[in-house]
This record gives sequence, structure tokens and C-alpha cells, in this order.
Amino acid sequence: MPIETTPVLSGPRTAGPAPEADLVAVPFGPGPTLPAVPWAELPVPADALLAQYEAKGEPGEVVEATAPREGGLRRVLLYGVGDGSPGALRKAGAAVARRARRRASLSVVVPAVEGATAPLVEGALLASYSFTIGDGRAGKPVREIVFVGGDERELRRGEALARATALARDLVNTPASVKTPAWLADRAVEVAAGAGLDVRVWAGPELDEFGGIRAVGQGSVNPPRLVRLSYTPENPRAHVVLAGKGITFDSGGLSLKPTEGMKTMKTDMAGGAAVIAAMSALADFEVPVRVTGLVACAENSISGSAQRPGDVIRQYGGRTVEVLNTDAEGRLVLADALAYADAELDPDVVIDVATLTGAAKIALGPAIAALYSTDEELAAGLAGAGEATGERLWRMPLIDDYRAMLDSDVADLANVDRAMSGSAGSILAALFLREFAGGRPWAHLDIAGPARAGSDEGEITKGGTGFGVRLLLRYLTG
Repeated sequence: MPIETTPVLSGPRTAGPAPEADLVAVPFGPGPTLPAVPWAELPVPADALLAQYEAKGEPGEVVEATAPREGGLRRVLLYGVGDGSPGALRKAGAAVARRARRRASLSVVVPAVEGATAPLVEGALLASYSFTIGDGRAGKPVREIVFVGGDERELRRGEALARATALARDLVNTPASVKTPAWLADRAVEVAAGAGLDVRVWAGPELDEFGGIRAVGQGSVNPPRLVRLSYTPENPRAHVVLAGKGITFDSGGLSLKPTEGMKTMKTDMAGGAAVIAAMSALADFEVPVRVTGLVACAENSISGSAQRPGDVIRQYGGRTVEVLNTDAEGRLVLADALAYADAELDPDVVIDVATLTGAAKIALGPAIAALYSTDEELAAGLAGAGEATGERLWRMPLIDDYRAMLDSDVADLANVDRAMSGSAGSILAALFLREFAGGRPWAHLDIAGPARAGSDEGEITKGGTGFGVRLLLRYLTG
């Protein structure tokens, strides 16, 4: 569920948290020395304690000690901050927050590093995220974190990033038994109301022109939707369209996935979740560009009405596609969104986000997303935003020689390699999408690897990660 931990800013380090605080965290690392904090006075010299544990001050490293306090004892966490970079501070914040599970309050001294507050808050709050259904939650996160000596504006920035990411995680982690296309569209409408966005939802006959969305959703008892969210600041300097894949469950359709492949498919709308969540925070960050978010929502299911391999569909704008594999459905719904953006919205930049191919995960592993782009400046901006936020991208090639592999004998193009060779799957998916971007500056983020995690690590929690939200906000704010 949403992050329940509340961040609070205290005064200068020497003032410290209230004397009754029984859990405090103090930074150390290769650079800055331990700050003087009377309320965290240790019974032995800190240097000796760290030497005893062979602590190096690496980010995420925590050494625990017990210190006297009036009327009893308190726990002191000496936490490593590494080189003091944003990535190191996010990891440090996550480490101390996890050590404070089941506690009412934790007081954290902010390191004497410029810009430390936001990433420290971000890491601590994201590590405090949890999602369970029912009352039995082991390791409930700390209720309140008091940051001592930080910056109020940075604290609010870190909190806003964390809460937007948590929104995406909530959407991704919700079971598909609840998360129908209509449910996802309704959540987008709620977000729009809270964030001051304009919103439109297409449903039923309104989707007649969107052949890809209709075809993917026609086998399900839960009809598809298309959502448009709109943010317009005063005097916007550009117009960016974000398009997200919103497949609320992906069985593979008649090209059925194996059981193991289906277990995580409630998360196949992670791209759409990232778009909704990023849109929710645009006003908070005073983003200076106009942004339109499109989320193509459908459930790829099996029934007598499901699309078949060999069917030919007509995408928005008239291009025909031969569907050779119904499990390559994300590109079909995104193609409609991209074609609509090109024809109706006149954007300066188009970015799509999707858990599109297992091939991207095989190539780059679970921590890095694939980046494809037709524009060098756009690619560099997104890659830089990824490095700054820890949501890393790796630029992949758009190999024009491979485009012929998508030729069809009966339609304008096929949705997969007509020879079904199984090679270059991520590249071919990107080449397919490029056909619908209208020659505009366009980027495709294949987040199939980092959109979900099998365990907690740093600020990442098991399940949906909310990958892409912080990256997009950094790029749009830039």
C-alpha cells in the first residue's frame, strides 16, 4: 500500500532529536568524520568501534551500538555513506530504514554533503514501502523518520519522488483479479483529479479506430480502455508525449505463455503505471513542458473471441498488421497510442515505456532497461536522467537491415519476425514501434528487466519497482 512512513525535519545536528528517541542513526564514511551529537554519545570511541567491525563506510553498511540515555539505553546506528553520491545516499537511507522496522520513530543525522537530504529521504521512504493484502504483515516499516540537520525543500523533493514511485508500485502490485483495464483507467482518473490534470478515457465504440487495443482486448470479459492525461503549465517550452503499455494481465493469448512466465504478468502494465505516476507529480516539480500521458489498457486473455495468429488488424491511422504471435501484444496497443499521438497531438518528443520483451531482460539483466531512440539529444537526456536517479538505461541499436524481418505477405507489416527465428527480439519490437512514431524524435524504454524485483535491495522492494517514474521526472524537469 502507499508509503505509511512520515518524514520530518528537525533542527541543526547539535540540537538533535528529542531526548527520548531510542533509535538514532549517524553517518560515517571515507570522507566526512562522525558529527558531534551529544545525544548519541557512545560508551567507546567511534573510531575504535568501527575498527572493531572493520567498517569501511560503504553505502548500506550499518554498525549498531548501544549508548546510555536518561532512564535507560538507546540504539545508535552508524551508517556508511560511501562517496556521498546520490546513489550512495539512497542506499544508505534504505539501509537505516530497514533496520528500523517495527519502530515508532527513527532519527537520522543528515551527512554534511551538499544535496544529501533528497536522496537520503528518497532511499529511506522507498525502502519503507510494502504491499500486502490482509492484516498479517511481518516487519512493518518504521512509522516516522526524523531527519536531523537537512534541508526542508530537499526533504519534500525526496518525499515527492518516493511517493510517486510508490504509486506506480501500488498499481503494479495490485492483483489482476482487481486490476482490470477499467480499474486502471479509474485510478488514472483519480490521479488526474488529485494532480490537477485533464483526463479523457476511451471505451466501447469510442475505441473503434484503435484496432490494436481492441484486438488485444477482445478475448477478455474485461473490455479495454485508452487513457489520456494532460498537463499544461504556463508558457510551456515544448510538448512531450509519454505512452505506457497497460496490459493488466498477459496470458499470451492463444500463443499461450508457460505457467512460470505467467506468474508475474499482473505487472505487465508497469509502463502504464510509470506514466500515470510521473504525471501525478508534474505540478509538484513545476515541470516546464506540456506533457500528455497515454496509457493503452487491455487484458490479453483467452476465449472464443480472442484474436488468432494470422489475423490482420488495422491500427490507428490505417496501417495493417499481421498478428503472427498474440503474445507480442504490447507493441500492438502502443502502436495505436503512438499513431494517435503523431496524428492528433503534434508532440515535439515521444517516449514510450513498456515491459515489452524478455529479450531485453536476457540482454541487460534485471537492473538495466533498454533504450532505443531516433534522436541523439533525446537519448542523451534520458540516459543522463537514468544515471542521476539510479534507473539506468543502456542504448541499444536500431538496425535498419533488420526491418525487412517484419515484412508481411498480406499486410503492411507483421508484429514479429515472420521467420519466427527468435533472434533480436527487443530490436525488432523497437523497429515495429518506430513505424508508428511519425518520424518525430522518439525513444522507447523496454523495462522488462527492472520493472519487477525478486528481492529487496537498496531502495528497491520485492515486486513492482516503479522503474521509470524518477527517470521521467528528472528528464522532464531538466
